[in-house]
Amino acid sequence: MKERILHLFQKSYRELRPRAPLPEIEVEFYAFANINNTIRLREGRLLVRLSDLLEGEPEPILRAIAHILLAKMYRKPIEREHSTRYRRHISGHDLSQKAHLVQQIRGRKQLDSAQGHIYDLENIFEDLNTRFFHGLLARPRMTWSRECARNRLGHYDPAHNAIVVSRVFDHPRVPRFVAEYIVYHEMLHLKHPVKLRGSRRCVHSTEFQEEEKLFPHLDQAQKFLRLL
Repeated sequence: MKERILHLFQKSYRELRPRAPLPEIEVEFYAFANINNTIRLREGRLLVRLSDLLEGEPEPILRAIAHILLAKMYRKPIEREHSTRYRRHISGHDLSQKAHLVQQIRGRKQLDSAQGHIYDLENIFEDLNTRFFHGLLARPRMTWSRECARNRLGHYDPAHNAIVVSRVFDHPRVPRFVAEYIVYHEMLHLKHPVKLRGSRRCVHSTEFQEEEKLFPHLDQAQKFLRLL
């Protein structure tokens, strides 16, 4: 297996850099918590780590990975054929389910409490669920982030089935409708999962965007967030 993959990397290298000498390449499968693949240049050697979830995958998929990693490493254009093949493959139902299960087992995500100093996220979820979703959304784990992050306001983590909201919003100066909007946005991710359209991931579909407009304080909330 490793010899076959090594050959694919060597072949991709020659295609991308036909005049450059072929460096020593080391490839290993690694137990990442997700489908991650990395490449590093160390003392003239290329060190490649591939997710062990991809071990035994068909040759076209492994060839696509080799091309993508090497193209990124040497700042070459990534051929659409390879990027499309890889994205479609990892977004497939079976591999996505497998990745979520592995992330739950290996991941070390530490979740805090839904009860903050000012706002209770579980209370906000249930209120929004009744008002906008007819009470039909199953509540995931709700938690404030461990730090007051400003670069990531909130996110839904499917591997841990958790909605995480930045603790920066658990503050007296933050209007309740702002905290509600962030939770509402992540609840829409529950209702409208990411879809693959061609080679592109559609995170905020038309249905998602239309439903987001139903939030009564949308403009005020977004204006508040822009001033952070």
